[in-house]
Amino acid sequence: MDPFRLGLVSPRIHYFQMVARLGSVRQTAQALNVAPSSISRVIKGLEDELGTPLFERVRQRLKLTSAGELLLYHARQSITELARASSEINDLSGLNRGSLSVAIVESAARGLVPNALKEFWKRHPQILVDVHVAGSQRACDAVADGECDLALAFDVRVPRNVRKIASTPLPLGVVAHPDSRLAGRKEVKLFDLAGEQVIVSDNSLALGISIDDAIGRSMIDITRRSRTNSIGLMTEMVRLNLGVVLRTKLGIEPEVADGSLVFVPLRDSRMNPHRLMLLARLEREMSDAASAFAALLARMVEALHD
Repeated sequence: MDPFRLGLVSPRIHYFQMVARLGSVRQTAQALNVAPSSISRVIKGLEDELGTPLFERVRQRLKLTSAGELLLYHARQSITELARASSEINDLSGLNRGSLSVAIVESAARGLVPNALKEFWKRHPQILVDVHVAGSQRACDAVADGECDLALAFDVRVPRNVRKIASTPLPLGVVAHPDSRLAGRKEVKLFDLAGEQVIVSDNSLALGISIDDAIGRSMIDITRRSRTNSIGLMTEMVRLNLGVVLRTKLGIEPEVADGSLVFVPLRDSRMNPHRLMLLARLEREMSDAASAFAALLARMVEALHD
C-alpha cells in the first residue's frame, strides 16, 4: 500500500524528494500541480529549520548538497519501512484485499498489462492495482524510491535496491501503413529508410537515444518528420500513412494482426533488440498482492520472447 496515498509521508518530504529527482522547482510544481512558490516555501522552510542549505544551483539545475543527500537517504529509508509496514498489515488479510502499484512504459499499457490485470482479477478481484504510465527511467526510479512495487521498463540500469525479476529481448522493426513501399518487405535495414518520412521517439524514451545514435553512425540521410514521446501518437500517425516508425511490436499486436499496420523486422548490426525488464522492490518489502502480480507479469514478459 502506498504510504503517500495513506498520508503517512509528510508533504514537505514529498516535495523535497520530487525536487531532488527533477532538479527543478518549476518541473516539480508542474508534476504536482501546485504553485512553484509553494514548493520554494517548503524547501526554504526545511533549510531554515535544519540550519543548512539542501540544494545548490549548478548549470540551471538544483543539485543536492551533502546535507540534502543525507536527508534524501533517510527519507527513502523511512518511506520504505512505512510501505513495508503497510504491506504486512495488508498481508494479515491475505489476498482478499489490499493494493499494489505499477509503473509501466506506454507500449505495455496496450495488451500486456490489461491482459495481466484481467487474469489477476479473476483470482483476486478485491485487490486495488494502481497503474502509472511513465518513461523507462522514471518507472525504474518509482520502484527505487518506494513509490511503486513494480515497473516495466526498457533498457535501464538497475539500481541496487531494485530487483530484475524478468527480462526479454524484443526485436526492432519498422511499423508502416499497408500502402507503404516497405510493407511488402520481409526485412529492412537502416539504409532502406532513406527517402521515407520517419517519425522518431524523442530522447525521453530509451529507444529514441539508441535510434539517434544508430542513425548518426550510419551516415544515412534520413528525413525525420516528427519527434514525440507518445507511442499512441506515433501509432496513429502511421495508421494515417503520415510516416513510418522504428519500434518493437509491443502494444500494436492487434493492429498488426488485423492488417491495419505492418511490422517489418529490422536487420541491422547497428540496432540491438530492445530489452523489456520487469523490476520489483526488494523481496522483503513486497506484499503478497504485489508478489502474486509480479509472478504473473514475469510469466507474460518471458512469453513475449516466444
